[in-house]
Amino acid sequence: MISNSVFKNTVLFLVLAIVSCGNSAIRQKGSKTEISDAGTLTHKQNDPILCGADNFEKYQSLLANKRIGVVTNPTSIVNYDGNNKKLKNPVHLVDFMLSNKLDVVKIYAPEHGFRGTADAGELIKDGKDSKTGLPIISLYGNNKKPKPDQLKQIDIMVFDLQDVGARFYTYISSLHYIMEACAEENIPLLILDRPNPNGSIVDGPVLEKEFTSFVGMHPIPVLHGMTIGEYARMINGEKWLKNGVQCALEIIPCSNYKRSMSYSLPVKPSPNLPNDQSINLYASLCLFEGTNVSMGRGTEKQFQIYGSPFLPKSDFSFTPGPNLGAKDPVYNGKLCYGEDLSDAPKVNRLELKWLIKAQQETSDKKVFFNSFFSKLAGTQKLQQQIESGMKESDIRKSWEKGLNAFKKMRSPYLIYEN
Repeated sequence: MISNSVFKNTVLFLVLAIVSCGNSAIRQKGSKTEISDAGTLTHKQNDPILCGADNFEKYQSLLANKRIGVVTNPTSIVNYDGNNKKLKNPVHLVDFMLSNKLDVVKIYAPEHGFRGTADAGELIKDGKDSKTGLPIISLYGNNKKPKPDQLKQIDIMVFDLQDVGARFYTYISSLHYIMEACAEENIPLLILDRPNPNGSIVDGPVLEKEFTSFVGMHPIPVLHGMTIGEYARMINGEKWLKNGVQCALEIIPCSNYKRSMSYSLPVKPSPNLPNDQSINLYASLCLFEGTNVSMGRGTEKQFQIYGSPFLPKSDFSFTPGPNLGAKDPVYNGKLCYGEDLSDAPKVNRLELKWLIKAQQETSDKKVFFNSFFSKLAGTQKLQQQIESGMKESDIRKSWEKGLNAFKKMRSPYLIYEN
């Protein structure tokens, strides 16, 4: 049963959304809404890329006189004001909204926390932001989905996180739970979209249902080639939320962006992705998390190197130690041999050659893989294929049917041209 106040807020949201959404349109489904297929947005030559958060004039009216919750982290940066003028200094979205007299009442922080300093998988506690005094609700650990009492006094939720296009990068899992919670509590969700730095890459095995986890919630390949906004449309459209509920969704798209464009992130999306090279190699090297090989956590070249004490001695070695984002890294204080990929050419697919090489050269193949590998891969088949000595080209052929089906499924949800 929807209260009169919630109903009025939802109706007002829809009216404003229809006015503001430009190339997008809203289609109502009962008391829920989703963005309907509106074609793709075109790229204006030589104009700077503006993220959704930079297009303030497109979402200001949606937030006026509303109590706002914000799902955010250090990547939620605003570079332009409401008149498309570049700011002298980048401003965090929360500070920007408060300076424009918007009523932000709560912050919701995903993995790594609001300030982005926590280790991968580290428990993050609720708290208060020292700068603004706003309460912070953790969306990691045992509270991945906001509880109804944590959504009280929220009229609209804003989601602004920088994704990197990999299935096991958990911000899209946080997106799922935020959409589900908002749908259940009849709270509209506004997504401020950002480019996917691996935006044109669609590759890898598609996740099988029995391997569903927080590092893989949906039947998609390892690299999905979508922005957060496009991915939200797919979650809604494919009815992946619990009981098939759908979220009242509005997306503020990026301007002057197309999927094949290079995009260098102005802020690292998490502590262990410090630069463009690590972001490009992330999906390929993250598979090592399911093996006895380190991918550089506890060094200054996270996701740009790999090695272990069980690989043959070579000209390249490293010794992990505690640092920001890795308080107790794998092989802490132990010498690891492996390979430095910090100057390797950019990859345009899920690269398997390093994983296969390491498995072939490790001193004991029986302990190379661990149980986490199949969750990351989304299937047991990849481990079986590598252990059996299958050629990389044949492994890739085994993905083709699933990738073609996924590309067909995702097509209606795309916002940007290639």
